[in-house]
Parts: sequence; C-alpha cells; structure tokens
Amino acid sequence: MDKKLLGIDLGGTTVKFAILTESGEVQQKWSIETNILDDGSHIVPDIIDSINHHLSLYNMTPEQFIGIGMGTPGSVDIEAGTVIGAYNLNWTTLQQVKKEIEAGTKIKFTIDNDANVAALGERWKGAGDNEPDVIFMTLGTGVGGGIVMNGELLHGVAGCAGEVGHVTVDPNGFECTCGKRGCLETVASATGVVRVARQLAEEYAGDSLLKARLDNGEDITSKDVFELAEKENDDLALMVVDKVTFYLGLACGNLGNTLNPSTIVIGGGVSAAGEFLRSRIETYFKEFTFPQVRESTKIKLAELGNEAGVIGAASLAK
Repeated sequence: MDKKLLGIDLGGTTVKFAILTESGEVQQKWSIETNILDDGSHIVPDIIDSINHHLSLYNMTPEQFIGIGMGTPGSVDIEAGTVIGAYNLNWTTLQQVKKEIEAGTKIKFTIDNDANVAALGERWKGAGDNEPDVIFMTLGTGVGGGIVMNGELLHGVAGCAGEVGHVTVDPNGFECTCGKRGCLETVASATGVVRVARQLAEEYAGDSLLKARLDNGEDITSKDVFELAEKENDDLALMVVDKVTFYLGLACGNLGNTLNPSTIVIGGGVSAAGEFLRSRIETYFKEFTFPQVRESTKIKLAELGNEAGVIGAASLAK
C-alpha cells in the first residue's frame, strides 16, 4: 500500500493540515483555529487531537504514514524538534513539539521554520519545478525566505540562512525590528511599501490620488499602492513601486550573484501584484547581475499560494 505524508502549516490564526501521496498530491485538507491562550499551551494538544480525529474519520492508521512534517514560526531546533520565541503563538518558553506529537500520534515527526517549509513547497510542486537550486522570498507582513541548494535546505550555523528580509538594501534606511537599518523587510513587506509611500509623499508636489489619500489620513495598504500604479497610472504610486522593485531587484541580484539558483521565486501577499511586480523586479535584477547569472537565473512568481506551507511541510517527512 502506498504510504502517505502529513503536512502541517502552523500559523497565528489557523493550523492547516494536509494528507499527501509520496509524490506530493494533496488528497485531504482541513484546518483548525490556533488557540494561543494560556501561553499557547493548547496548540500542540489541539494538533494531536485533530490528527487522531481525522485519521479515525478516514479509517487510517499511523502505520500508513511515512511521517508528519510541520512548519512553524519562531526559532526551531531541527534536531531536538523544539521551538522557542514564536511570539504570535504566545510561545515564549521552549516547546517540546516533536516529543509530544510523536508520543500523541505514534507517527515520526519533523519540524522546520515556516518560511523554509514554504520554500520547500514552491521548490517541489510550484514555480521551482523541482530543480535542486531554488531561492524563495515571501513578501507578507514581513519578508522571509528559504534557500534550497543541491536539493538541500540551507540552515546556517545559527539557523538563520535564508533570512532574505534582513539583506541590507539601504544602509541609511529605516530602522528594522531586528535592530539594524535598511533591511529589505523595511521597504518590501506590506507595511514597508506603505512606509515608502509615506516617505515619498512628503516630498511629492504633483497631482496624485495616492498623495491625496495619504494627506487625508486615510488608511492605505500595499495593495492600494500597486492598484493605483497599475490601473490609474498614479504618478506617486508608480514612484513607490519603482523604489520598492529597485530594492527587491537589488536583493535578488545579490542573491543571484552569490548563489546562482535556477529560480528566485517571489511569493506572499505583496506578490498578488503579479506580473506588474515581477517584470519590474526582473528589470532591476538584470541591472545588478553579471551576464552568466542574468542568463541562467529566472525571477518567477509563486504558484502554490496558501498550499506552499502544507506541501513543503509534508516534504520534510520524506
């Protein structure tokens, strides 16, 4: 009988689950709310209960599974299977996730950082075309990423490999939550795009709907900025997009020149701007790379959306 994989994508609001074939085909999906009360002490027991409940629902046994893989926020010790510092889960103390889930489900368990896991998903079944060398960059509330080289996820000595959000793109730029200045995250995350818009609006004197909305004190999102640029040809919005894609192209160029992956995949909420965003990043990427990299490394949009996490997590179990 073909054995299955179980992938878990643990987020601050929901926990997503999927049962997959060994070749990565999603067969069953479900999700539960993340209960972060009482220092997040309900999260792991809820995950165990949900898995056991669904296995009995589908008449399945632990023996039918190769393993469970999970992506989580926070600092992960992959060997020990522990997590600490996942503040959006209220996990401030060390969580023995692997030990508890293996004991509760009787299935082998592997865990990694959520951005790394999404990188594995996009590389395996998404825009990475299962190539051995792929970089994934996710533009969301923050900017995260994961690097797969020679088919292996890079972790680094302190588990910080792939933190592309902290590549410096402007040494005199905005302060970052990490403690330094000018990180990519400060200008290319959803909040970063708005920050750039506010900064440029201060010096902008022309006619612009974006400028008017900012001056009126209206709440704007990165989606609003990209829509005004693309659909309304708004001059200030186009300036913001140009600056953000310059920074993204610079970061991608540096990654390309250093690692020369087959693909740099751009995902996350901000990437919903689609080809309008991708083509502009690519233009700057080409400006900042030398010929061999320019010709061999592609900039692509992510293809899996919300499923990247569960698919990548399942691939950990392989």
